[in-house]
Amino acid sequence: MTGVGSITPGFWLVFCREFAWLRRRPFLLCLTTFVPLVLMGILTLTFSAGLVTRLPIAVLDLDGTELSRQVIRTVDATPDSAIAMRVTDLAEGKHAILSGKIYGLLLLPRNLERDVFAGRRPEVVFFYNNQLMTPGSLAARGINNAVPAVEGAVKVSLRTSRGIAPEAAQQAITPIPVQMQTLFNPTQNYAHFLLASVVPAVLQIVIVLSSAYAAGLDTETTHRLRILRRLGHGLWPAMAGKILPYTLLFLGVLGVADALLFGVLELPLRGNPFLLLAAGTLFILACQFYGLVLALFFKPVASAISLATLIVSPAFGFMGIGFPRLGMNAFAYWWGATLPGTWYLTARVDQTVRGTPFDLSLHPILVLLAFVIGLALVAGVKLEFVRRETERHKRDVRAVGIGT
Repeated sequence: MTGVGSITPGFWLVFCREFAWLRRRPFLLCLTTFVPLVLMGILTLTFSAGLVTRLPIAVLDLDGTELSRQVIRTVDATPDSAIAMRVTDLAEGKHAILSGKIYGLLLLPRNLERDVFAGRRPEVVFFYNNQLMTPGSLAARGINNAVPAVEGAVKVSLRTSRGIAPEAAQQAITPIPVQMQTLFNPTQNYAHFLLASVVPAVLQIVIVLSSAYAAGLDTETTHRLRILRRLGHGLWPAMAGKILPYTLLFLGVLGVADALLFGVLELPLRGNPFLLLAAGTLFILACQFYGLVLALFFKPVASAISLATLIVSPAFGFMGIGFPRLGMNAFAYWWGATLPGTWYLTARVDQTVRGTPFDLSLHPILVLLAFVIGLALVAGVKLEFVRRETERHKRDVRAVGIGT
């Protein structure tokens, strides 16, 4: 096999040298391949169930009637919650919630059946821990679906017992019915939304950090940068040869992640696969240039990596995954806007679960393209400035030598 040293200086020499460096630097190889793949494997196992079901709750039944037992059976039959224990007082229920054994406590008051049949409105109370927003909200949803269903059945039964037709009795209870249509993720599968959103956040961190580290190895000093330029017969061919191997690696990592999402977890692909591929490629390049710019402007390389960590590590919070960006303050909104992952996430959701039309999908892709062009120009200007400073320094040294 032809060695790196026998290849003519230029793009391919730097390209082959980077792959040789990956073999000699286990940390860099681990950071670019092993770490993201392991993280995605762990996340895939975590969200493989897709749906959160049968969350344990407790019940405090102070009525002990047939109606209260019917409420308990209905709640236990919902897919969201399951009656895991019965408690004798509120203190025991509070302790169970704080200990993490249950996510909520359903309190059925005394005289529940008597008040319902008398036409009064007794209050069924549900206590839940909303610090755990997702399980707490899901458990509350189960209660909100079950209790009104039992109440409605009782009211319909009372009206029909008085000779009212079943259709009229149902209409009297809900004169204006509301029909709910869940769009884009009707199964509320967390793998289709949350896992598909976490992948760009994880990749963004890995790509920016590894790119800053890899670029810093050749740009930390002017001497190393001069060697790189000579190997590539110019700064631009050298930088292209240095960046491309990692681009291919990250495309492979993203391909493995998408193979799991689309093939194993059945994430829908309702849009254009070529747009998704274009968005993924631009996202990877934007993150690489992000790391390159940081490595060029901040020395030593440890400082660039530290700053990169500070910028991209909070990305999950600013990309609009757990909290909508439109509800954020100006600082958080614009921080998210300066991250390539935010726009890739938009394009990714558009082309998978939403099936957004072509004309509406171009905006995030064009923003990613602007990231690539803008960051590449910034890196190019900085490299040209360094080259001119180096040439000026050489001329000054020669002038001093001639003068002496």
